[in-house]
Amino acid sequence: MIEITATVESFEQAQQLLNLDIDYLYFGDSSFGLRLPKHFSREEIKELVQLTHAKGKKVRIAVNAMMHPEKMLLLPDYLHFLEELKVDEIVVGDTGVIHVLRRDNYQLPFIYDAATMVTSSRQINFWGDRGAIGAVLAREIPYLELVDLAKNLNIFGEMLVYGATCIHQSKRPLVQNYFNFTKIDEKVDKERNLFISEPKDEETHYSIYEDEHGTHIFATNDVDLMLELKELETIGLTHWKLDGIYTPGQSYVDIVSLFIQAKELILADKWTAEAAEKLNEQVKSLHPEERSLDTGFYYLNPDDIR
Repeated sequence: MIEITATVESFEQAQQLLNLDIDYLYFGDSSFGLRLPKHFSREEIKELVQLTHAKGKKVRIAVNAMMHPEKMLLLPDYLHFLEELKVDEIVVGDTGVIHVLRRDNYQLPFIYDAATMVTSSRQINFWGDRGAIGAVLAREIPYLELVDLAKNLNIFGEMLVYGATCIHQSKRPLVQNYFNFTKIDEKVDKERNLFISEPKDEETHYSIYEDEHGTHIFATNDVDLMLELKELETIGLTHWKLDGIYTPGQSYVDIVSLFIQAKELILADKWTAEAAEKLNEQVKSLHPEERSLDTGFYYLNPDDIR
């Protein structure tokens, strides 16, 4: 089985994605969800859950923020809200949330997502033994390590096959502090499209923005693993996520459609190098012109990663 999870930025886009053969819509609110294309209110979340279930699809709700004390106080009420909605799964990054889920016996299946730290099967299975049904794999795992990891998993591992990669988060408002120091009046949210570059490499383009969770910095290149999908399926990594945080509107829907076509070709045993190349060229044509694509860490030698 291959399952595809897609982020969503609006009700209109949700309708379009649900009309495709996706398996999960992924979304959340501003207080507990990290790095989403759009933050939804509770009423909007309720409507999206109902819409998704009416279409026979499932939802994953982002509860992947680091829960500082003030957030932990608000967490039980939010979990109760999600439980009442009968959301299918939540995605959790803070072990404090897992403690609350277990302590208070919430009926909310969870996927473990600790970002760059999820790199070994032993760690993933540890959380599987404590209730996780799956884990979001770190973006920094190369293929040779994925092979060994996949065959030792007791729960599924989710792969990012398309989208932006966050390489740093700080609770501190780094950009706002800089603007305060330089006496510049500027916005720091995602819509401002700020980026930073390395002084000795003008080609770098690290997108950066701030919200109530702090500062988020993204890799220069977004991930595109269209050509590697069959390889992932062969080693058993069949839970694929597409992230549209920097690919808005119809372009994202069309890219999701291409990955669904790839899924159907693989399941029908009709996947060929020619078909893969054709789909990949379409992904590149739809991807935002101001952003670049590559395969991330996929082809790196594990010995070269420090």
